[in-house]
Amino acid sequence: MSRILRRVLAALCAVPLLLMTELPAAHAATTVTVYYQAPTSWTTVNIHYAPTGGSWTTVPGVAMSAYTSCSGWYKKELDLGTATGMQVVFNNGSGTWDNNSGSNYSVGTGTVTISGGAVSSSVPCSTASNSATVYYKTAWTTTYLHYAPTGGAWTTVPGVVMNEEACTGWVRKTVSLGTATTWAATFNNGSGTWDNNSSKNYALGTGTSTVNGGVVTANAANPCETAPADTTAPTAPTALTATAAGTTVTLGWTASTDNVGVVGYRITRGSTVLSSSTTGYTDRGLSANTAYTYQVQALDAAGNLSTAASKSVTTGAADPAPAGGEMLGGDPRKDSIYFILTARFNDGDTTNNRGGSQHTKSGNAANDDPMFRGDFKGLVDKLDYIKGLGFSAIWITPVVLNRSDYDFHGYHGYDFYEVDPRLESNGASYQQLIDAAHAKGLKIYQDIVLNHTSRWGANGLYTPTVFGTRDNDWKWYYSEKVAGKTYNPLEEHQGNDSTMTAAQNALAKGRPYNGDLWSSTAPAGNTCPNYGVATGGKSSEGFALYNCQWPQPTNKMFPSTLFHQCWIGNWEGEDARSCWLHEDLADLNTENAVVQDYLIGAYKKYIDMGVDGFRIDTAVHIPRVTWNRRFLPAFQEILTQKYGATKAKDFYIFGEVAAFVNDKWNRGSVNHSAQFFTWKERSTYSSDDVTAAIEQFNYENNLGTGNQPTSTNAFLSGNNYHTPDYSKFSGMNIIDMRMHMNFGDANNAYWNGKDSDDSVNDATYNVVYVDSHDYGPNKSSVRYTGGTDAWAENMTLMWTFRGIPTLYYGSEIEFQAGKQIDCGPTCPLATTGRAYYGANLAGSVTASDFGVVSSASGQVATTLSQPLVKHLQRLNQIRRAVPALQMGQYSTEGVSGNMAYKRRYTANGVDSFALIAVSNGATFSGIPNGTYVDAVTGDTRTVTGGSLTIDLNAKGNLRVYVLSTSATPAPGKIGSATTYLK
Repeated sequence: MSRILRRVLAALCAVPLLLMTELPAAHAATTVTVYYQAPTSWTTVNIHYAPTGGSWTTVPGVAMSAYTSCSGWYKKELDLGTATGMQVVFNNGSGTWDNNSGSNYSVGTGTVTISGGAVSSSVPCSTASNSATVYYKTAWTTTYLHYAPTGGAWTTVPGVVMNEEACTGWVRKTVSLGTATTWAATFNNGSGTWDNNSSKNYALGTGTSTVNGGVVTANAANPCETAPADTTAPTAPTALTATAAGTTVTLGWTASTDNVGVVGYRITRGSTVLSSSTTGYTDRGLSANTAYTYQVQALDAAGNLSTAASKSVTTGAADPAPAGGEMLGGDPRKDSIYFILTARFNDGDTTNNRGGSQHTKSGNAANDDPMFRGDFKGLVDKLDYIKGLGFSAIWITPVVLNRSDYDFHGYHGYDFYEVDPRLESNGASYQQLIDAAHAKGLKIYQDIVLNHTSRWGANGLYTPTVFGTRDNDWKWYYSEKVAGKTYNPLEEHQGNDSTMTAAQNALAKGRPYNGDLWSSTAPAGNTCPNYGVATGGKSSEGFALYNCQWPQPTNKMFPSTLFHQCWIGNWEGEDARSCWLHEDLADLNTENAVVQDYLIGAYKKYIDMGVDGFRIDTAVHIPRVTWNRRFLPAFQEILTQKYGATKAKDFYIFGEVAAFVNDKWNRGSVNHSAQFFTWKERSTYSSDDVTAAIEQFNYENNLGTGNQPTSTNAFLSGNNYHTPDYSKFSGMNIIDMRMHMNFGDANNAYWNGKDSDDSVNDATYNVVYVDSHDYGPNKSSVRYTGGTDAWAENMTLMWTFRGIPTLYYGSEIEFQAGKQIDCGPTCPLATTGRAYYGANLAGSVTASDFGVVSSASGQVATTLSQPLVKHLQRLNQIRRAVPALQMGQYSTEGVSGNMAYKRRYTANGVDSFALIAVSNGATFSGIPNGTYVDAVTGDTRTVTGGSLTIDLNAKGNLRVYVLSTSATPAPGKIGSATTYLK
């Protein structure tokens, strides 16, 4: 999902980030002398601080004195009592603060010097020459340090070689800073690959620092010194519980402690050994009515195991058999796809509508337009509308239970095993939608997410416990904990709590219960630094802010085994697979087997329900090698068990590989180009998935764009169809991002699409669209606004060129043309490209066939009378009648003319050959002799000399001359003339 999802809690954007670097106490003394280099514009400096375990000073803090020995510096000696450290921020007394970019400064006792965000222990303006040593964690063969002392010049690129003695995985360099006490540093491999702290550089001080994975530790211990052997085992887990629900057992326990740290838990069930990095585990697929005994032991990094906690439990009755749905099957290229945001399409049941906490703030309340408005019942009610347009497949946004303040789109998954209740109704469950669609011959393609969850984690895998103080400032936000109560998005706060003020009730209204996640005390085993300690900052409302108040990647509220813990710095770099896209999208560690099993198990449920395919969201943010090793084979195995090997291949998987460039390759990065994901691996990598992902990235990047596999699967050999070679096909097809990006006009999209087709395993399977719920062409933020004639031409091209034509809901009437597609909760949905469509569907409609409406009344009849609708209906009729337009390979050999091509499909008793011209005339030379009939006009031509010329000059119009073969006679004129097809 390449959408830039807005931060739901926009009012809290100023929350200081959690502390990343903690300095050990320099001395045992209880005093600290702080030297601070203030911005030049400050004339007054206050230090606002809190001793560890103590309270913050009253804002703005205490005044610092000018340090006369060093211009621009201020000094303050503080008594910390018994504390051995403190948190510090600075301000000018007039509302301007330095809080270390939201992280606060964490310091020990003794001498502390703070300048430009860096902390050291040297007295400023000392005549002594200062030095600093930095250890850098790297896998590079050679590493260079490029640096500049504060106030001094940078070294010459690439810098100095880090060649001092260190240990495996680390490099070291000691540098002279002169009189400077702080310095800026970056690192590189000497060949153009840099680590510059996501363009911010690293701020370092004197003494020894370590830089590891973007995290700086000042006054650090030597990482190469061997630590004493750890022989102390963790304490045993306590309060072990085991609860059975059918054949699933859920375990929970209180965290163990260890002298160094607990790294996980070993769970034993008979001879089966399981593991967990959290204080819980869900064991699925057990035998019914069977007693099981579980033993749980804590494990530390040295391999020491605690004594075991033990608990027995008996499972219940067998889980009900998987839902009885079955996919329709058949070649997916025969279909055209209608893409909808279910929650914005049509409202069949008002009782499940929900506006959420942003209902008023967004402006949706003023329009009586809740974000969750459309539902499965509304879709079932209008299946005939979609069939009447001529579509035979529907792509719907994710259906799993979401958890976010603005989650109507479905991409903030929380429980991947449950369908969001805001979409279901009595008589219109997800299963009933699938069944109803299938009964009308319509496929359901389900949008699925494997890259990320919501910021609240994934229920059944891991959910973070976060800090909350339910005082008068925050009682509107935090639900009072209720034993046994869990999140249910249908149960929103009504804003009528008598214990709150009117203002608090207004803030609380629309928020579902969140007491299942909040805690006013640190949970056992917590690793989030300074849990619950006030940061000294304030929210926009003036409320006190606390550490660990909201989960994000770098504050250690998610276990690294299950979630990645960094922000993406380079969107074409390796970190694009291993870091967070956005704070509302907690990035799953998809290279971890526990995560893989959770996701595969979840999506097996929907395969069992009979969905016809998956659209893969954010596919590019999971390495191809992980797709090829784990997810794609697992899906194929599940499908084969259900349907057999032949029908299993009809399940259509297409991935969103968001390459927003106008070129064949995404800025030269093969790993981030859409076509790359259609191929199997061509090298052998390590068995460890994390290592393999890095190895693959480097291997393919080093080979470059000129050494990637190519294919002729989409191309005719002269006039002849040839059997495609799928021996190197990964199993994932793609959205045609290059055509999408270049659909400023159809001609541009056509030539760009052609240019990429030889690098796709089979481009005839590409999903082709003009715009979507994310972007318009050329990464435009508005829905396509090229005009009706341009839309007609775009459709004509998509429905006759290679690939599977796809239309975003409402484009058939240019719905919301030119409107901003997505603005999050900062503006009403009614003003965006995600507006509610149901008003255009009011009334009744009955489709007698694909593209044929037998009756319609009310507003929907007016909608169906629009010229683009008529155009679309006829295009669908023509495409369905000519196999070459669906599955045919293509060629422009012997073709003169723009947007003109020949297509042929010869397989399974079919031989369909067609000559196509879009908007303009063309001449086809060297073609088979015979009788050709135009599917648009019915014009018949007899070719005897291998040449046929088409006269055409009308934007959006079309000619499809079909050769009558003994296997597949030409169908003749299909449908009636329309504004554009005549």
